[in-house]
Amino acid sequence: GVPKDYIQAASWYRKAAEQGNALAQSNLGAMYFRGEGVPKDFVTAYMWRNLAAAQGNEVAMKAREALESDMTPAQIAEAQKLSREWRPKKAK
Repeated sequence: GVPKDYIQAASWYRKAAEQGNALAQSNLGAMYFRGEGVPKDFVTAYMWRNLAAAQGNEVAMKAREALESDMTPAQIAEAQKLSREWRPKKAK
């Protein structure tokens, strides 16, 4: 099975990422890219990395570019659409 710490990390990164934290968004994107604690999903990985890159996170910018070579144009378009529609959630 998946190590519990990956699942825990993904959960914490998601909480911060959903509130707009660029580092958490970049890290969550990396977890989706590798399928650690979450299902492997390049579209979701790209979306999180794209959101982090938009805030100036250079790691996310480079990772997003690398990810594009593994994706179809349709997947990239879908990820960009999700990025445009994404809105931060309020902290609970």
